[in-house]
Amino acid sequence: MDAVLFDMDGLLVDTEKLWFRVESEVMRRLGAEWTNADQENLVGGSMPATVAYMMARSGTAADPARLEAWLLEGVLTLLADGFEPMPGAAELLAEVRASGVATGLVTSSTRPIAEAVLAGIGRASFDIVVTGDDVGRFKPDPEPYLLAARTLGVDPARCVVLEDSPNGVAAATAAGCAVVAVPSVLAIPPAPRRLVVESLKQVDLAALRALSLAP
Repeated sequence: MDAVLFDMDGLLVDTEKLWFRVESEVMRRLGAEWTNADQENLVGGSMPATVAYMMARSGTAADPARLEAWLLEGVLTLLADGFEPMPGAAELLAEVRASGVATGLVTSSTRPIAEAVLAGIGRASFDIVVTGDDVGRFKPDPEPYLLAARTLGVDPARCVVLEDSPNGVAAATAAGCAVVAVPSVLAIPPAPRRLVVESLKQVDLAALRALSLAP
């Protein structure tokens, strides 16, 4: 195992509820409603996908850049008030770092949002950071994880990815990585080189190493 790559929203930190609050408020400003089903449609998605979905859902003719600015401002404001790590995430990250295995943060969120989270958990926790601003194609495309592996100079097949969304799992699998899936909103089925758990409390370095060697 050459590297462990962490997703961010819903996997490393508990931000899905923050996104729901902000998305609901933006939709109210557009005169429309936002439901749990709407959020499910966007789990593991990118900012452009979120904006496009909200525009179609609300029927608004507003400037997409304005919606993106509202979302960004709202999420950054909530992050500044504090956020919580997902259960077991901080402990697993610390164990991986202590072992000397390379780590990466691979998120569909924009660079400002990733930096706001890193300011809280420590930028030194990761050797590299890949955000939605760094790629041309978003999860479920494998580009984010292929870029992370290339930046670290490692083989994707020797990387283990930790994800919470079907889009993220699909991206990691397509890149050739082993995957630990911790479903947050949508179910994720077991598969070869994929470990599905309820919480990162059920995962340690030994489990990651074993998964990386699975056929």
